[in-house]
Amino acid sequence: MDLVHERRGDGPPLLLLHGIGHRWQGWKPVLDLLAREREVIAVDLPGFGASPPLPAGMPYTIDSAMRVLGDFLTSIGVERPHVAGNSLGGLFTLHAARHGLASSATALSPAGFYRRSGFLYARSVLNLHRFAARTPEPVRARLAEYPQGRRLMFGMIYGRPERLDPAELLLDTRALLQAPGFRQTLVAGRTEQAPRFPAAIPAEVPVTIAWGSRDRLLPYAQGRRARQLLPTARFVPLADCGHVPMGDNPELVARVLLDGSSSPLLGRGKASAEEL
Repeated sequence: MDLVHERRGDGPPLLLLHGIGHRWQGWKPVLDLLAREREVIAVDLPGFGASPPLPAGMPYTIDSAMRVLGDFLTSIGVERPHVAGNSLGGLFTLHAARHGLASSATALSPAGFYRRSGFLYARSVLNLHRFAARTPEPVRARLAEYPQGRRLMFGMIYGRPERLDPAELLLDTRALLQAPGFRQTLVAGRTEQAPRFPAAIPAEVPVTIAWGSRDRLLPYAQGRRARQLLPTARFVPLADCGHVPMGDNPELVARVLLDGSSSPLLGRGKASAEEL
């Protein structure tokens, strides 16, 4: 299927995957910084942003996402790029490495390292944000004009929402409300987990996990759990950053993404033995 995407820059390809309810524009704060050294490909995942939903009968699972992303990369002539993602996109990034689709994996606050209570909490916060997005747009626009209003609206998602463009935040709320893939993805989230064992990701694929110290959606404690479960991964704390860190500190996040994708590109891989 066709995925709406933004492609810019020169260098080794770097595929960027956003979180649940978001869109490729979430990467805007870091795109130009990355494009100086990478060919950046930021996509709208199926059922989010401007991309169409998955075909009828195709579930919103990790396997479906890997199949769609593999087909997408083939369609644009890119083989095994570096991959980076945030939240849901971070979960997909780790599985892209597992499936032989990635030359490196950089995950920013990836989903899937929660326990049941953590998932229920995150689901409640996300549902509350979607409910709040039903507020009439003139009211949301008025709130977003002021730093305090942006903190009220987006303080659970960003560490420093007052620094963000109000117009982009309003478009984010509209995209969240209209995303046809939101509900099914959230339902699947209880069982869709990150790789649990180091052997699940081929040893030749460098893995970086970065976590915002002010992440209120998937708290930093989940980052410590990720570090325990993937001990060979490079772990980077993102000081004063929230769940979506790109707008909180673009320079820091861009450096983490560039460092994480600095290894040589790999040839086409195969799924791990666990997947066969």
